[in-house]
Amino acid sequence: MLTEAPLETGTHDSSSTAASPPSASRTLDAAIKRAQARLLKLQSPKGYWVFELEADCTIPSEYIMMMHYLDDIDTGLQAKIAVYLRSRQNDDGSYPLFTGGHGDISCSVKVYYALKMAGDAIDAPHMKKLRNWILGQGGAARANVFTRITLAIFRQLPWRGVPYIPVEIMLLPKWFPFHLDKVAYWSRTVMVPLFILCTLKAKARNPHNINILELFVVHPDEEKHYFPERTLLNKVFLGLDKLGRVTEPLIPSRVRQHAIDKALHWFTERLNGEDGLGGIFPAMLYAYESMLLLGMPHDHPNVVTARKSIDKLLVINEHDAYCQPCVSPVWDTALASLALLEVDKNGNRVALKKAYTWLKSVQLSDEPGDWQTAKPDLAGGGWAFQFANPHYPDVDDTAIVAFAMADSGYDDLDESIHRATRWIVGMQSQNGGYGAFDVDNTHYYLNEIPFADHGALLDPPTADVSARCAMLMARVAKDHDEYRPALQSTIDYIRNEQEADGAWFGRWGTNYIYGTWSVLLGLEQTDLPKTDPMYVKAAAWLKSVQREDGGWGEDNLSYHDDQKYRGHYHFSTAFQTAWAILGLIAAGEIHSQEVRAGIAFLLRTQQNDGVWNDPCFTAPGFPRVFYLKYHGYDKFFPLWALARYRNELAKQ
Repeated sequence: MLTEAPLETGTHDSSSTAASPPSASRTLDAAIKRAQARLLKLQSPKGYWVFELEADCTIPSEYIMMMHYLDDIDTGLQAKIAVYLRSRQNDDGSYPLFTGGHGDISCSVKVYYALKMAGDAIDAPHMKKLRNWILGQGGAARANVFTRITLAIFRQLPWRGVPYIPVEIMLLPKWFPFHLDKVAYWSRTVMVPLFILCTLKAKARNPHNINILELFVVHPDEEKHYFPERTLLNKVFLGLDKLGRVTEPLIPSRVRQHAIDKALHWFTERLNGEDGLGGIFPAMLYAYESMLLLGMPHDHPNVVTARKSIDKLLVINEHDAYCQPCVSPVWDTALASLALLEVDKNGNRVALKKAYTWLKSVQLSDEPGDWQTAKPDLAGGGWAFQFANPHYPDVDDTAIVAFAMADSGYDDLDESIHRATRWIVGMQSQNGGYGAFDVDNTHYYLNEIPFADHGALLDPPTADVSARCAMLMARVAKDHDEYRPALQSTIDYIRNEQEADGAWFGRWGTNYIYGTWSVLLGLEQTDLPKTDPMYVKAAAWLKSVQREDGGWGEDNLSYHDDQKYRGHYHFSTAFQTAWAILGLIAAGEIHSQEVRAGIAFLLRTQQNDGVWNDPCFTAPGFPRVFYLKYHGYDKFFPLWALARYRNELAKQ
């Protein structure tokens, strides 16, 4: 049962968080000032905030494998990455997709291979435990498609163990069941250079001839079950896969070369300078390796730039290092700005003006972008997630940035706000919702192709992104009725997406707490009364999952069809507690004991440096497949919640 604590003081609850206890009692105002001071210190002189973005051990492992693919090994960096990898191992020897998660076969195989490349002996205790765990799961043949492609490139399994993805896919017409325009942006940018690597059957240099045959239960040449059949449609696609392999020798060489040239041209146009293809590591890596495979010299400007884009993702510390999947300056800057606006709109004017000036400088206009395929007549106005990614503006980022600008009331922002809002309206899907990058990206049958065993090929509308769009449209529609029809469609979509228990699924943050927070903040900007069933049911659900320590926490296992983790975790986190508090306040629950207890939890667990240091991962990149830890979440979300609570009380 939830217990209340005084807001002015508190003792540290070691069961709830890894944060250090405060050295003295702390008032609400003092806690806000301390967190604000810390956040302001972390702002770049250029105006933005950017925090580390950490994923599981797959990407650091792939960085080591890249060095061995090229025979370009930085032994010092490799040793630091190996230190990082060893420190993330589960007690059972496996490697999880997020801190505290169950072992994942694909991640574990890549880590084992990377550590062996780094010189770890196979009879070392951590390697033995890891190998035994992998074999217990059926061996490396049970890894996902991306892992098996890497193993095929390193000649650890035959190419028949990976899907048939010929580069001639580039020549398929738009009406064909599979076309690049039918999949998500991240799938496009990864697949196109991968077509080249797989078609030409790339071979890693692997200078030390490192192999991992000990990870296979059956010799990879004899393995017959690389593609377990899942559904009837999947069986059909597997049949087409076999047909394609049989007929491949009939493809004329000139057709193949034309397809290769088209693929190279496609991703060259989108290389995106030192910010990289798609702004994401896998696409950058495959583009870099594809250019080299096609014979481009190492000193070719595109090759040099592609490598720089990869290396800019490295986080190198004194004793360890890892590689980020991407960077998040626009997202971080928008959320930090919202927290500081809530703290003191006038007092933080200098910092916020710098932030908005930087954001304006990176707003997109009518630069070429894949979104224009679906919306050729729509004027641009979005923001990317990264420093630069002009082909792929992010709907979610655009909505939150424009809302932060609109909420400030500062001068000289209207043009940016309305360009963004008009673009958002134009990116609406037919069902009233919003995907993160694409319109009506709902060709669900494609999730059954052999390549899509990760289930993350598409970018359909989701409640959390849609809620942010509603939040923006409602905010600016107060003076501009032109946005109201799109807003009403989005509200209808959100209403239909509410779960029976009152929560909303969180696609881009963990999980139902995130989804519910997102929607409640969006609804708060609309004209809907707080007595609307959406508010009432959502608030009741948030209250029902509060932990006894006053905080909230939700495990990423809630994405894995395990209902016991729905809104639950074995400890509370500051960022999820902040989401719940903000959601409840938006629902009109400022005086509830649940909000009061949540605030007490945040005060009690704040560290002496003003932040909270949550140890766990905060979001899915792709549910069940890939998870992220935004290192900024415990720096701006708790501050935002504390300030909102203080300000709402002051209005009473």
